Amino acid sequence: MDGGGEESFILVTDNLTKDFGALRAVDGVNLKVKKGSLVSVIGPNGAGKTTLFNVITGFFNADRGRVIFEGKDITNLPPYEIMKAGISRSFQVVNIYNELNVFENMALAVQAITPHRGKLFASAHNFREINDRADQLLQRIGLYDKRFQNASTLSHGEQKILDIGLALSSNPKLLLLDEPTSGLSLEEAYHIVEMIKQFSTELSIIIIEHKVEIVLLISEQITVLHLGRVIAAGTPEEIQKNERVQEAYLGGVV
Repeated sequence: MDGGGEESFILVTDNLTKDFGALRAVDGVNLKVKKGSLVSVIGPNGAGKTTLFNVITGFFNADRGRVIFEGKDITNLPPYEIMKAGISRSFQVVNIYNELNVFENMALAVQAITPHRGKLFASAHNFREINDRADQLLQRIGLYDKRFQNASTLSHGEQKILDIGLALSSNPKLLLLDEPTSGLSLEEAYHIVEMIKQFSTELSIIIIEHKVEIVLLISEQITVLHLGRVIAAGTPEEIQKNERVQEAYLGGVV
């Protein structure tokens, strides 16, 4: 990587590559995310979007290339080390405990990133700090009034919101959201979009999203993947004018 201006990027992937046998799911991806920006990654099913997220966050090891976060090489670190470094994520399928209530889900997520993780006999003061932080997050995501409701009884949209809240529990500097509006009505989707826009004033965000209208509305930069490769990157206006993207995606399913 060249040195000019790299300090303005919170995340850089350098020729990132991931193979599954003969299948190259991520093929030499170079991605740059500026600090404080909101970036979308789009492409059809099988383009390598979620695999890219999995490599960045340590769930899959890269076969080649690097992941640079805040100027440090974090390639192939385990997920918990990457989370400690300041990267958190949500998943395509919500990752919550349905048998627990909303507050318990959030409190467990908060406790998991404290020194009291796994301590059954932590002091009451420590638990108060955890509980207060959990309540603060629930207020921010609009689920405080439902904190004692079983998570399984939430609507799909509310479960998506809770999942994003859990990702925020580690105070990340960079948040990765994998299809945060999938399966939602347009009204629910735009509610989550507004929430994401609010959080984007405080941290950097990368989203995978299929709804073109949302991508164009919310993104500062868009990267387009096809068969694991970047075929275009730029502002929403530049992506809309890109003939290859128009032909491959904007005329169909993004």
